Amino acid sequence: MDLVNMLTSQLGINEDQAAGGAGLLFKMAKEKLGDGDFSKIASAVPDVANLMGKAPESDGGGGIMGAIGGIASALGAEKLGGLASLAGGFSKLNLDENMIGNFIPIILNFVKDKAGDEVMGLLSKVFD
Repeated sequence: MDLVNMLTSQLGINEDQAAGGAGLLFKMAKEKLGDGDFSKIASAVPDVANLMGKAPESDGGGGIMGAIGGIASALGAEKLGGLASLAGGFSKLNLDENMIGNFIPIILNFVKDKAGDEVMGLLSKVFD
């Protein structure tokens, strides 16, 4: 099963929401990891460029204070770093900002199944 199908079946969202949300998380990973480490993730997820292309532009809008509060409760305050910046993009997909926390374990497990613990660990650091 591919990642988009996993997200749609486990989260009850449509394909556009699944692809866009995953794309937002992978774009953040590419920004934080750089091309070298991110290439390992891209090898594990062959359609990662396509997913990133489906990510909406995140303008940081959409009631960021409420988004930060929602993310804080979903993930714990220590993980707010870059994840709060995704709230605007998730909002554009008609997804609640709390969904960010639901995407992460599914994506991490998918990458672990495809590429193993080392590559999953690289991606996991982005979300910590």
